[in-house]
Amino acid sequence: MGGYGAFIWPAYGIVAIVMAGLLVAAVRGTRARARDLAALEATGVSRRGNPPQSKGSDGDDA
Repeated sequence: MGGYGAFIWPAYGIVAIVMAGLLVAAVRGTRARARDLAALEATGVSRRGNPPQSKGSDGDDA
């Protein structure tokens, strides 16, 4: 490597550590969003469609 191996290999190591950290963060974030979605769907909120209707008010104040 022409004498630059002492700089190149640590650079590869740092990149590998950063990439592994990004992978871990992405997986943890995906799992957290899946848990949040499951909790919302358990309360009656669906991914699409109409939101749950509030009881007692139809929006008319007159």
